[in-house]
Amino acid sequence: MHDHEGLRRMQAEMSRQCSDALATLDGSRAAAAAVAASIRRTGSVLLCAMGGSHHVSAVVAPLYRRLGFDCRAMTASELLSAPLPDASRTLIIASQSGRSGEIVQLLRTPAVAGETFALTLDAESPLARACKAALVAHGGAEQAFAATRSIILTIAMHGAILEALGAPMGALRAVFEKADVPAIDAVDQALAPCEAVIFAGYGAMAGVAGSAALSMMELARVVTIGFEGGQFRHGPFEVLRPGLAIVLLRSAGPDGELVGALAEATLDAGCPTVVLDASGQPAIAGTTTVALPVDGGIAAAASMLLALQPLNIAVALRRVEGDVGTPLRTSKVTI
Repeated sequence: MHDHEGLRRMQAEMSRQCSDALATLDGSRAAAAAVAASIRRTGSVLLCAMGGSHHVSAVVAPLYRRLGFDCRAMTASELLSAPLPDASRTLIIASQSGRSGEIVQLLRTPAVAGETFALTLDAESPLARACKAALVAHGGAEQAFAATRSIILTIAMHGAILEALGAPMGALRAVFEKADVPAIDAVDQALAPCEAVIFAGYGAMAGVAGSAALSMMELARVVTIGFEGGQFRHGPFEVLRPGLAIVLLRSAGPDGELVGALAEATLDAGCPTVVLDASGQPAIAGTTTVALPVDGGIAAAASMLLALQPLNIAVALRRVEGDVGTPLRTSKVTI
C-alpha cells in the first residue's frame, strides 16, 4: 500500500482541530472584543482573504449582516487591483500563514491603515505584526497541505468576534465539543460514477459550498464548483446531466424549502444528488442524505465542513495515484 505522508499530516491536524477550535473561541476574547468595538464604531466590515480563508469569509459575511452591520467579503487580489474608496470601515484580514503573497502586498498599501485586524495561525507572521490587533488561533501553524484544521479555526475566530458582537455561540461550541463525524460511505458511493461535482447552498451555506468545492479540487483533483443556491438556478442548470453529482447544503431556517426545490430539479435531470442536511426536515425523496445536528448559521457551517473532510479524503483515495495530500503544482504558502 502506498505510504500517504500527506494524508497522515492531514489526519494529525484533524485529530486536534475541534479541541483547538474550542481553545480558540475561549482564548480570543480580548482581541475579539477589540474587533467588535471597532465594528460598532464603523458600522462596516470588510473581510479580506485568499483561498480557503476567503470561503470562510463568505460563510460569515451574512452573519455579520444579520447583526445589522454592512459586511462584504473580497479577495486580497481583488482589493489590490481595485481598492475601495476611503471610508470608515473595519478591515479583517484572514490568512492562516499570515504571509501569502497577496496578503504581504496588501500590507504595503494604504488599505490597511487604521481599523485593521488579523485572523491567523501564526502570531509572528507579517500579518499579525502589521495589524492593530490579531486573533491567533490555538495550536500553531497547520503542517498539512490541504486545509482542514485551519478552516475550522478560522470559523472559530470569526465565532469569537460574532460572540463579542452579541451572537450566541453555544451551538458552535456544541459542534466542537461533540466532534461527531457522520458516516459518508453512501455519499462516496453516490459520487463514484461522476466525473464532476457541483456544491450549492443558501446564505452561510453558499460559503460552505465554495469551501467544499475548493477542498475537493485541492485534495481529490476533481472538477468541482460551488454556487450560491439562487445563482445555481440562473444558467448553470443547463449543465445538469447524468454523470454530474450535486451536493446540496441544507440548514435549519428559510433555506430548507429552497434546497428542496433544487433537489427536485437536479433529480429530474438524472443527477445523483446528495444533501448534507441540518434542517431537521424529512429527507428529500431520491437523494442520498447525511443527517446532521439541527442547526443554522455558523454552527451548521462548522458541522458540514467537518463532515466534508472525510468525504474529500475518501474521494481522493479513490482517484489520486500516489501520495494523497501531497501537492503537485502548488505550495502551502503562495509567494
